[in-house]
Formats: sequence, structure tokens, C-alpha cells
Amino acid sequence: MTAQNQGGGDPSPIRRVAILFAGGPAPAANAVISTAAASFLRRGISVVGILNGYSNLVEFGPDRPLVEGKDYITIDAQRLRRTRNSRGIMIGTARTNPGKHVNHPDDLANPEKNAPLRTAHAALASLGVDALVSIGGDDTLKSANKFRLVQKHLGEGSRHIRVVHVPKTIDNDYLGIDFTFGYFTAVETLAGEIRNLLADAEATRAYYLAETMGRSAGWLAYGAAMAGEASLVLSVEDVAGRFESQETTTDPNTGESRTRKIMNLPEVVRHIVSAMRTREREGKEFGVIVLAEGLAEFLPSEYLQGIPRDDHGHISIAQVDLGRTFSRLVSEQFKQETGKSRKVTGLQLGYESRCAAPHAFDVLLGSQLGVGAYRALVEEHRDGVMISVAGQLDLNYVDFDQLVDPKTLITVVRFIEQNSDFHRLARFLETQISE
Repeated sequence: MTAQNQGGGDPSPIRRVAILFAGGPAPAANAVISTAAASFLRRGISVVGILNGYSNLVEFGPDRPLVEGKDYITIDAQRLRRTRNSRGIMIGTARTNPGKHVNHPDDLANPEKNAPLRTAHAALASLGVDALVSIGGDDTLKSANKFRLVQKHLGEGSRHIRVVHVPKTIDNDYLGIDFTFGYFTAVETLAGEIRNLLADAEATRAYYLAETMGRSAGWLAYGAAMAGEASLVLSVEDVAGRFESQETTTDPNTGESRTRKIMNLPEVVRHIVSAMRTREREGKEFGVIVLAEGLAEFLPSEYLQGIPRDDHGHISIAQVDLGRTFSRLVSEQFKQETGKSRKVTGLQLGYESRCAAPHAFDVLLGSQLGVGAYRALVEEHRDGVMISVAGQLDLNYVDFDQLVDPKTLITVVRFIEQNSDFHRLARFLETQISE
């Protein structure tokens, strides 16, 4: 993807900027927020931090004005002292999605469907905001893009609020940037947990099935598995070939049939057991298998009955408990094939990595992205771009239209490519299975 680096956008002056963080936390979040805010403040531009994502903005109205300290904070130099390396998110976060009813460009002109977006705009306008720095994952990028587009359907004379977006996800599945801030800190945190589990597994001659975050792609699972010396790693990219199957279900309410891609669960389980048996032949009666949480979306429907979905349509993966589901199936298959019992324990890893103390690289990356938000708006006069870096943290700016399909308003996930060098590295480092 070619980033657009030419300026020449809206030259109107920016006097006040809002910074908003949405979605799950990530290490170095405060590096982004603090360096962006400091950059604006040095130029005499006031900064407000919107508290808890869009959740307060969409509640705005004549009888519900935004209240300082409750809905937003004024960010000044005193508040920013020694925050770049701090944990957590100084302005909080939430998963409220103001664009959840806008699923097609035509919906942007629909007063009912675009109401939350218009309300969020009115809330920011009430604070005298000229620009918005959005920080979040691909769903937040979609919201930022819809926020930009819906302004074309506001009444004449409405305040124009420019928007730029900083990509955030420990999953690292973002198109338009090589690595997202917080990824390497999360990888190291989870790798440390895996190394601890590996030592425990060796001492007790047992196996752990560790479910890691990674809903749409396997970057985090693969990185943690390689750095943590896990025995095997599987993610959504691996649901292909012999590990792929199809399932047709009928909606009981509409009678409509739907066919979807699922895991060939018996084959995946046999593959894991094959790794265990290979290790046993090598004198290793222990190991750690890493599974990306996104595999839960590919379970047969019988495993997903009653599982709720969030504002973005995602299943509640925590309620699926992929690790425990697989541990039961794997232990049963192992007993069937070998006649021996082997303790297999499933557990979930991930939350402990989201607010871990950020590593130096993530602080550097987050800081550059924060400064990039300032430079995009003030120096480059940009609107509707994502801040990105390449090489030695060289800044570039990617237009929303390159990241979000203008016909569907959907973002594109960056998967690990089969047989790429990164993918091959994981396969090389894990147990060499002889099936």
C-alpha cells in the first residue's frame, strides 16, 4: 500500500483539539496521548481528552451537556508530567460504536442511522473542537471514517471537525503500518507467561493449551509462541486445507440457510495430538500449545449456542473458553490414540498484556505516532488520514479511502500470509511433526 505524503489539505487554523481512545487497551497508549497533546500545546493549541471513548459523546443533548471531569478533561503540561511511560490510558476507553447502524454509504444520509454520529459531532462542536485525534483499532478507524463522511450531510454552516487516526491494536493486524504500538510489549508479556507454563509443564509432565488474544489474525499468537518457545501455534490463518470445513445452518426464525467456513475440528485436534506424540518420541512429555482466540469464530455452531455479540458483531470469546474446549478434546484424542492419559489444561492469556509497562520500542513508536497526529493536522493540514511509520520511524500518512472500502465502509484485515517468512519462521521453530 502506498502512503500519501503530500500536504495541501484544509489550511484553516486549529485552535482546539480533542483526543479520543476507543477499544481495548494497549501498552504505550499514554505515549501516544501525551506526545500528541504536548505537541499541540507547544503550538498554543488547547487540548481536551474525551473520557471513555465515544460513550459520553453519544449521550450528549440539550439536557445532557458535556461536563468537565466527567465527560472530558483539559490536558495541560502539568497533567502530562512523566506520563509517556505510564501504564493504562489516561483518558480511559470504551467500545461504544457511534457508527454501528451505518453499514453502507447511503446510511450516512439516513437521519435515524446516522444519529449517534451526528450527536458525537454536536458534542465535540459544543467544546469548540476543530480537530479530532482518534486512537483505536480497525473498528475505531471505521468510526473515524464515518465521522468524517457524515459531516457532508450536516446542515449548512455546521462546524467542520477534521479527523486523523492513530492505529492501535496489540493484535498487529492493521493494514498500512508494519507494527502497531504495544504489540512487542504484549508479545514479551505473553511470551514470559508461556515460558513459565513451559517450565511448569516440564516439571509435571503435562500440557497447557494457552489461548491468546488475536481475534482476526494470528500476529500476537505467533509472536508470543515464537518468543515463548511454545511447542505449536495455530491461528485463523491456519484454517485452510485439511483444517478447513464448511457448515450449513438454518435460521429458526427466517428459515434461511447459511453456509460458513469452520474448522475441521477433528483434524485440528489430531494435529495437536500428533505434535504431542512426536515430542514424546523425543523424550519430551510436556509442552505448551498456543491458540489464537479468533479460532473460536470457526468453531461449529454447536459450540457457540447462546454466546452474545458486541456492538461490532463480535462473539464474546471469553465465554467460549477455547482453551478448555480444546483441552478436553485433545486429552480424549490422546488417550484414544495412545491408551495413556496426559494432563492437558486450557487457560486464557491476554488481559495481563494490555496495560503492561511499555517497552522502549513501543514508547518510541507511540511517541512518533502521537507527534505524527500533530504534524498531520497542523503542518500537513490533513483530514481523513491514518498516521503511520516505516523504516526508522519515518512518518507517513495513509488516506482513509485506502484503508476502508468506500463502497462497504469495511476495513481490510492484514493476515499472516501463508508461507511468508514470518509464517515459515514459526513453523520452523515449533515441534517438527511427523504424522
